[in-house]
Amino acid sequence: MTDTTSNGAKTAPEGAPALNALVQYLKDFSFENPNAPRSLGPQEKSPNITLQVNVNAQQMSDTDFAVSLLVDAKAGEGENLLFKLDLEYGGVFRLMNIPKDQVHPIVMIECPRLLFPFVRQIVANATRDGGFPPLYIDPIDFVALYQQKLAESGAAGADISKAN
Repeated sequence: MTDTTSNGAKTAPEGAPALNALVQYLKDFSFENPNAPRSLGPQEKSPNITLQVNVNAQQMSDTDFAVSLLVDAKAGEGENLLFKLDLEYGGVFRLMNIPKDQVHPIVMIECPRLLFPFVRQIVANATRDGGFPPLYIDPIDFVALYQQKLAESGAAGADISKAN
C-alpha cells in the first residue's frame, strides 16, 4: 500500500525500503569538434569510436548519496579526430530503510541505472548537434561494471567514499 503526498506523489509506507532521486544535474560537459568543417564531410572509412564510462559516488549524509556517471567518448585519432566528448552527469539519491549490506550495491548499480537514460540522450544530442550521426550508447550492465570494480579493488562492499 502506498501513501499520497499533497502534490500527488506516491510514497512508500513507513519503514519500507525506498530509493528516491532528489535532484539530477549536468556537472561538467565538453564537446570538441576540432577539425570542423572539414570533418563534417563524407568519411573514407568509419572512424574508430572509443567510449569509457565510470561511476563515482560520495556519501553526503546518513541517507543521501551523490552519484555521477562520467563518460569519455571520441571518434577518430590524432589529426583525424572527429569529435571528443567529456560528460559528468550526477544525481543526489536518498536511501531509506535499506539494510547496510545493500547500500553500496544500490548506490553503485541502481542509482547509475536511473541516471543512464539522461546521459544517453545528452550524448546523442551533442553528437548530432555537432554535425555527426547521434552516438547512442548501448545499455550498460551496471551489475557487471560493479563486479569488475570490486574485483579490481579486491574489496567486497567497499566504502562509498572511495568507490569509483
